[in-house]
Amino acid sequence: MSEGDGCSVVDRSGPRDWVDNAVRLIDADTQRSADTHLLRYPLPPEWDVQLYLKDESTHITGSLKHRLARSLFLYSICNGWITEGTTVIEASSGSTAVSEAYFAQLLGLDFVAVMPRTTSHAKIALIEAQGGRCHFIDRPPEIYSEARRLAAETGGHFMDQFTHAERATDWRGNNNIAESIFRQLEQETHPVPEWIVMSAGTGGTSATLGRFIRYRRHATRLLVVDPENSAFFGGYDTGSCDYATGMPSRIEGIGRPRVEPSFVGQVIDRMMRVPDAASIAAMRHASRALGRRVGGSTGTNLWGAFAVVAQMLEQGRAGSVVTVLCDGGERYADTYYDDEWVAAEGLDLAGPAAILDTFARTGSWPG
Repeated sequence: MSEGDGCSVVDRSGPRDWVDNAVRLIDADTQRSADTHLLRYPLPPEWDVQLYLKDESTHITGSLKHRLARSLFLYSICNGWITEGTTVIEASSGSTAVSEAYFAQLLGLDFVAVMPRTTSHAKIALIEAQGGRCHFIDRPPEIYSEARRLAAETGGHFMDQFTHAERATDWRGNNNIAESIFRQLEQETHPVPEWIVMSAGTGGTSATLGRFIRYRRHATRLLVVDPENSAFFGGYDTGSCDYATGMPSRIEGIGRPRVEPSFVGQVIDRMMRVPDAASIAAMRHASRALGRRVGGSTGTNLWGAFAVVAQMLEQGRAGSVVTVLCDGGERYADTYYDDEWVAAEGLDLAGPAAILDTFARTGSWPG
């Protein structure tokens, strides 16, 4: 502080060399990465409905969460929350932690993922392979408070993806996932999709999609699909931001026990609750059709996408539908692709599999 002529000044300006270089490194990493592919899902050509999958598994960290992690780091750096030497803390045992660990390592920062002790060894190995450290807790509901405690103890920054996801991404453009989808569709038969179908983990991607659709004045509708035990569907149905189930989702990466701050229900046109057996059956069905394994959340997305395609066929409408391939199925070899695990969870895939087979042959959908 300096004083003169009765004025008081607090000057915290200083060199911004580290910040400038950190933003440059993240931008350079983005420039080295081509945009993700928009795949055509095989549907009968006589239907005149095209289904596209935005393949986010091709990011260097293997999932849609790579976009979120990049946005969160830029947002935190430009807000002054992350500087040289900051320890970054996140409450996550999944793909977000893997992607955030990657960016922390890129910037030479320590990264700690707070997670339940029951987290699979495969997920722990992925985080550690990116230079992250895992901090285990015995009571999952304490994940947020423990992350805050660690941030305070280390003088670090709690990234808090569930609060900041919807505001960290520039939803008006800047090559976000929505702008990328519409640009890639420009030369297609139906360049403005009838529907975009997306599941919610933080709610950040659905918020970006819904806002961009309105901003660009597209006629596209947004369907958000939600797995069992998740609070998002109930919160949307009742209009309550305090809605909670207190139960974890079995479909990794999506669904939450409470309505998170980043979930923006006002930009969603329709929601659908998808049974877990249906998500896993659709994941397996799509993996056979595509010739490659996809993850469980992609199965949830496709269940909703197939339903709206069938609705369009029933109404005699041509057009396009887009959904997201969130990550590859390699991470789920010991769970969703393991028949013994599925049986132990009490899930019967026969009914949903029959619905999917009928849809593939006839385009019809129950209900």
